Amino acid sequence: MANYQHLLVAIDPNQDDQPALRRAVYLVQHNGGRIKAFLSIYDFSYEMTTLLSPDERTAMRQGVISQRAAWISEQCRHYIDAGVPIEIKVVWHNRPYEAIIQEVLAEKHDLVLKMTHQHDRLESVIFTPTDWNLLRKCPCPVWMVKDQPWPEGGKALVAVNLSSEEPYHDPLNLKLVSETLALAKNVNQTEVHLVGAYPVTPINIAIELPDFDPSVYNDAIRGQHLLAMKSLRQKFGLGEEMTHVEKGLPEEVIPDLAEHLQAGVVVLGTIGRTGISAAFIGNTTEHVIDHLKCDLLALKPDDFVCPLEAEQQEPKMPTAEPTPPSENNPVA
Repeated sequence: MANYQHLLVAIDPNQDDQPALRRAVYLVQHNGGRIKAFLSIYDFSYEMTTLLSPDERTAMRQGVISQRAAWISEQCRHYIDAGVPIEIKVVWHNRPYEAIIQEVLAEKHDLVLKMTHQHDRLESVIFTPTDWNLLRKCPCPVWMVKDQPWPEGGKALVAVNLSSEEPYHDPLNLKLVSETLALAKNVNQTEVHLVGAYPVTPINIAIELPDFDPSVYNDAIRGQHLLAMKSLRQKFGLGEEMTHVEKGLPEEVIPDLAEHLQAGVVVLGTIGRTGISAAFIGNTTEHVIDHLKCDLLALKPDDFVCPLEAEQQEPKMPTAEPTPPSENNPVA
């Protein structure tokens, strides 16, 4: 059940406005719990200060950490004064997503919230490498918060997979719907809608098989998806008007319906493919994410194993001095 009580907010170091913190405060005020305002910072120039002793470099890093912690405290002052329990933590780490996931694993956080930026011209949300790594690897749900106000009467749209091609789809569908309904009830009785997409007739089949009837094929596929959606919604007592089965690609159907419904958040499952598997097979979830214009809440299957947790359990060889990071979180 989505009774998120131990929230980690990834602070954006480059701006004073913190939409993810606001969303976390809203959840805590309605749902209870506590917040950790978390920032990972790193500047390779501090590691290259060879004229300083190790102790002096450590003191310099600690000074930067203290400075940023004071800045975050200022951002949180209004909420803390209002009685919202917020802990502030700043760490020195050259990979922000690893720092966040390590904190989640160590402190058993049950929800991560992070701001996403909106592309001014396209109105679509821009996801950074840190965002993608969190969506793929973080063991707890990840809420990507759009840097725009929550729409008036915003709804929750749950993207479900009705094809049943893989054994994990059915339990993941149940988890997505049950957690979203629980969260909606606990927070503000937000309307919850379900959406499933089914494929169009493959053009090559229609061309190669003269006797193939595309309309019969489409009707059969739609019928299968409607039956699967009916079975799913009946498990939760949802009305037919709250479910949507649409023809087309998920990356087109889901964002279009979210915009039509003025959804505040789209909830979907991600199995966390990484490496070669993600590069060659792709991930439908990630194609959907690229087209969204609203908040996103991504959940993993119950049997998901965080790759960082698996690495921690393996014996490691001694490491050398840190190498230049692939992505920095600049220090102001």
